[in-house]
Amino acid sequence: MLLAILLPFLSFIVRGKILTGIVCFILQITLIGWLPAAIWAALSLNNERANKRNEKLIKAIRETKN
Repeated sequence: MLLAILLPFLSFIVRGKILTGIVCFILQITLIGWLPAAIWAALSLNNERANKRNEKLIKAIRETKN
């Protein structure tokens, strides 16, 4: 999460989203754009974590039904 706030573009690149990281870097270059880039990266990271949790829960529910 700290990486997403301090270096938003790098957070995307580390997670394998190269094109999104480049777009975020362009946004981050401007002083005004850094804050939206940091928010975008943090929200994206939280969304990705939530999706992984949901997939894990769905898998666990399916296993209990069988």
